[in-house]
Amino acid sequence: MKFANYSVDFGLLILRVGIGGMFLLHGYPKLVGGAEKWESLAQYGLPFLPDGNICVLFGLAAALSEFFGGLLLILGGYHRIACGALVITMAVAFNAKLGAVSTMSSFAKDAGWPLELLIVSVALFFAGPGRYKLGATN
Repeated sequence: MKFANYSVDFGLLILRVGIGGMFLLHGYPKLVGGAEKWESLAQYGLPFLPDGNICVLFGLAAALSEFFGGLLLILGGYHRIACGALVITMAVAFNAKLGAVSTMSSFAKDAGWPLELLIVSVALFFAGPGRYKLGATN
């Protein structure tokens, strides 16, 4: 049944473009925010890091992961590398947001978004990019 295969591939394309676009939108302000923004990102997500260049480096890595990971998701190239970077970034973001959860009803508001993106990134990692992609797939 060839139609079913194309349907799955088209579904993966829609998911990749949609989620990749959201990562682009979230990653762009972080990427252009400069060293001060990158340091604050790392201090929020990884508060045990010492102040200084290491925080800037980790914050930059998170911004690059979101922006270029989103772009690679849209294109379908280097798919598993992009998803792996996004899984790590979203795991750190979820862990950081989890501290703000005070009740079960506040979970979705406080920590739901990074958890949802973590789940989608893991699923896309295992599903692969599908048939509609540009460039390398690893």
